[in-house]
Amino acid sequence: MLRRLALAATLFASFPFAHAQLPAPVAQTMKLNGIADHEVGVLVLRSDATVLAHGERVAMQPASTMKLVTTLVSLERLGPVFRGRTELRSNGRVEGGVLRGDLVLRGGADADLDGKVLEDMLRALRYAGIERIEGNLVLDRSLFQPARQDLGAPPFDEAPEAYYNVIPDALLVNKNMLQVDMRSTSGSLALRMHPELDRVSLTSEMTLVDAACAKWEAGWKLPEARRQPDGSVQVVLRGTFPKNCVHSYGINVLDRDDYVGALVRRTWQGLGGTISGRTLAGTTPPDTRLLAAHAARALPEIIRDTNKLSDNALARTLLLSLGSLQADPLEGSLPLPAPQEGVTTQARADAAIRDWMRSQRIDDAGFVIENGSGLSRTERITPQQMGQVLQAGLRSQWAPEFQASLPIGAVDGTMRRRLQDSPAAGRARLKTGSIRNVVALAGYVPDAGGTPCVFVAFVNSERAGEGRGRAVLDALVDWVARSGTAQLPAPVQPQAPAALQPVL
Repeated sequence: MLRRLALAATLFASFPFAHAQLPAPVAQTMKLNGIADHEVGVLVLRSDATVLAHGERVAMQPASTMKLVTTLVSLERLGPVFRGRTELRSNGRVEGGVLRGDLVLRGGADADLDGKVLEDMLRALRYAGIERIEGNLVLDRSLFQPARQDLGAPPFDEAPEAYYNVIPDALLVNKNMLQVDMRSTSGSLALRMHPELDRVSLTSEMTLVDAACAKWEAGWKLPEARRQPDGSVQVVLRGTFPKNCVHSYGINVLDRDDYVGALVRRTWQGLGGTISGRTLAGTTPPDTRLLAAHAARALPEIIRDTNKLSDNALARTLLLSLGSLQADPLEGSLPLPAPQEGVTTQARADAAIRDWMRSQRIDDAGFVIENGSGLSRTERITPQQMGQVLQAGLRSQWAPEFQASLPIGAVDGTMRRRLQDSPAAGRARLKTGSIRNVVALAGYVPDAGGTPCVFVAFVNSERAGEGRGRAVLDALVDWVARSGTAQLPAPVQPQAPAALQPVL
């Protein structure tokens, strides 16, 4: 009896009850960094018991921790062997090495679709004896509705050309990125681009300046893609660039139909083939036959890249896949959803997420999901809802696959440089989140006795940046890792603000 009472007293001291004050080291770190109590939402669960709850019912901006919802529901609904798929199809006949008809490139949310994949698919046509295509190149993005969510979309921030801002579609090749290599001397700037594209050129209006190469972004201006009178496209780099500097940077500035069409044509020419027709956006006729196909890696590998690296384009592709595809697509065809006039893929994805939440008895009141990546000012979730999602992740049939996708504290992904001096190092699996005025962490943190705790913490504050909000979150993680039934190490010391770059 005395032993049980002593154990209960230890648990009472180590794990405050719900709605208790935040732990002293955390409260001190918040005060030091100027972050108010109401700007923080926290939930820590040990088994089914609430260890710490603070503002847990308030819907807050989760930043990239929203990827946890997207990836777990994708595993649950699409299954671990789900693969996106790309197809080359045609209803034309082949005569004497000539395909007499259109060549259709049909997108199926293939997260691994890149130039090498495209080359392999086109090479399969050459192996089949096709040399000339006497028809159009038709790009079918119709799996998602609308097919081009990027058209007319306002930029999220001042860097719409950056990879993290890419808006996906069902036929996204190389993530629509053009890699530009910039090499300057004291008086000249040499440019190269990869991949090389048919009728696309790269030029510069940049001014060379005396500046540190490491500060090259200070003079960078948004590049432009200018269509020329002959129909070719000129990508123009603008701003300033340091003298005697070498840097490579990926940009998303080309219209994606221009990008894919130019890449297919350049690749097909390199294989000795020709295309006589135009590049058109369209849909796949029902009487086409399969000429070549590619399947992406299995879903657990995709969600690992999504969460470890906080990849927004992958997360958004997964969300849209939930609204358009079924589990385990059959070889030879893409399982298209039943037509629903006026219902967008985004709306169907939202319904799929909420249906799953309700199946787990998670109240979706106040929950808002816009694109599933957290790169949003409208997405909202409460710490309680996120905690319940993570509890469902522990119960899931695919729990090992889900947990393996999370960054490990002080080891890899977006957590590789954090918690290095904490007992959570090498043990905590946490998804990070960061946009302007928001930092977040959510995942699993073992306590001092090795018992895994569900951990959710959001900071929504004007003072969340420059390392201040991150210091609060890391103090919370450290507190959980030092708590429990084992002998308690010395508490973490409050951290002063540190100038750190946000990490999604």
